[in-house]
Amino acid sequence: MTTRSGTGARRSRLLWLLPAQAAAMVALGLFVSALPVGRRLVSPEEQVTDAFAAHRTPWADSVSQWLSVVASTEGIVGVTLICVIALLVPPRTPRRADAVFLGGSVAVQSAVFLLVTMCVERPRPDVPPLDGAPPTSSFPSGHVGASVALYGGLAALVWTRLRGPWRYVAAAVLVLVPSAVGLSRMYRGMHHPSDVAGGLVNGIATLLVMGSVFLSRGTGSAGGPADRPAESAAPGRSGQRAVVVRHPHGCDDELAEEVRLFLHRHGYADQRWTSTSVERPCGTLPEECAGPGVGLVVVCGGDGTVRACADAVAGTGTPLALVPCGTGNLLARNLHLPLDPLAALETALGGGVFPIDVGRVWGDGLPSTRFTVMTGAGFDAATVRDTSPALKTRLGWPAYALSAARHLGDPGMRLTVRVDGGRARRRRARMVVIGNVGALQGGLELLPRARPDSGRLELVLFDPRGPAGWLAAAGHLASRLFRPGARSPDAFPHASPADGRTVAGGALEYFSALRIEIRFADVQAREVDGDTMAEGSRLFAEVEPGTLRIFLPRAPGAAPSAPHPRSPAHVSRTPRL
Repeated sequence: MTTRSGTGARRSRLLWLLPAQAAAMVALGLFVSALPVGRRLVSPEEQVTDAFAAHRTPWADSVSQWLSVVASTEGIVGVTLICVIALLVPPRTPRRADAVFLGGSVAVQSAVFLLVTMCVERPRPDVPPLDGAPPTSSFPSGHVGASVALYGGLAALVWTRLRGPWRYVAAAVLVLVPSAVGLSRMYRGMHHPSDVAGGLVNGIATLLVMGSVFLSRGTGSAGGPADRPAESAAPGRSGQRAVVVRHPHGCDDELAEEVRLFLHRHGYADQRWTSTSVERPCGTLPEECAGPGVGLVVVCGGDGTVRACADAVAGTGTPLALVPCGTGNLLARNLHLPLDPLAALETALGGGVFPIDVGRVWGDGLPSTRFTVMTGAGFDAATVRDTSPALKTRLGWPAYALSAARHLGDPGMRLTVRVDGGRARRRRARMVVIGNVGALQGGLELLPRARPDSGRLELVLFDPRGPAGWLAAAGHLASRLFRPGARSPDAFPHASPADGRTVAGGALEYFSALRIEIRFADVQAREVDGDTMAEGSRLFAEVEPGTLRIFLPRAPGAAPSAPHPRSPAHVSRTPRL
């Protein structure tokens, strides 16, 4: 049987290729620098550098200078440090192997570059330079080699560690940076084309060696499934069955196999898999859970799939575990789970089972259904409805922004709102959102008071009036990014939750309630957890406290950095296994 330690040892031996790389680069540099003027390799190089010098423009000078700064020693070291720190800081899923790969690639490339310049002396091109010439050889280009190691390394991490169609765009942009840097260095008269080619070869060779050692499949996250030795079935779970609900587009075959193996290693040898469809958004989950022995439901999909599964199992006592692989993954974000699918599953199963609230929503033409994130009408629902499925597949959640731009000028809605059976209030609003959780993508807190275990629902009426109203609303929401979770006096004045709280000059009005009833003067678009529902003129919602049991690393009210103060009403809601 092959062990991971043995495999790691074999991969580590590849580091011996680095001295061979350095020797090859020195030999290549000596060969290039020894060629006399007039040989086939030299004359075209002089023509290239002369052509660049003859066609310089102020605009191109500025662009090439910016690219040179990006690939300078200071720029490379600064960006590398930021990226390495970002990879190491997350407390639950620090990506140590990725950090070593990226930082090590930059360092190794620089070491090889310095060794080559000590052995090779090649003069700079015979054109007026735009930069001061450093005391090193023209071969190879240090700027190009460093940019390949850094930005090529980032492209490799984006490609191998992230999911979603947008990774192709991000990786392509990062890969283009070294080529752009190479053109800028020739334009500025600092390098021959063969110097740039030497920098590319040095950087690519470094990435190949370092990637073979540190980027083997599944080693990105320290403490993740692939960083631990293979486990036999965990005791106490061998008799339990796991039902896995898989969205076929969000969870591809590779991820499905990884989830299958991970669950087996953690004691769930008996697995039943079911795929979602338009007609059955949670597959055959109700039938699978009807029999005895189901100890876990794993949801591989986005918020719509989670909603459908939660609707099926809420109140049954069967716990859920999330594998976020949708467009928004808002429930996973609000529960502070990693957005990497396998990391989220491991983090959750390493904790306990906690109860969280769900909402129930219904209306005219809208059958009663549960939701875990948010439901609403107006601007947000129209945005969800009109988002192109093709763009959503290619871009992910930014596709919603393109749709939202088309609805900025939509007229407001006339409505009445009643909370907890109180008096009806007449309002105008562009958007109505009822939430079980409060944060959107990027950590934007639309509903600052919302908590998945509060036993209440939060309501916001969004009604900016004119440019000033939009600016006030945008400024207020943006300020929440810098003080998440803060309960400032302007956001939460001393008033009963049922009385409403206005902020941003009245652009946003908040309510907190057990039951919310909204009646619109006209038929409006409606959505539930990101899924478009039938249009209608009524939207009713109520909370079902603690109905859904879910695997989490910590209590839902506790932030990752420090536990959230809990009221006496929630002290009894302790994890149950």
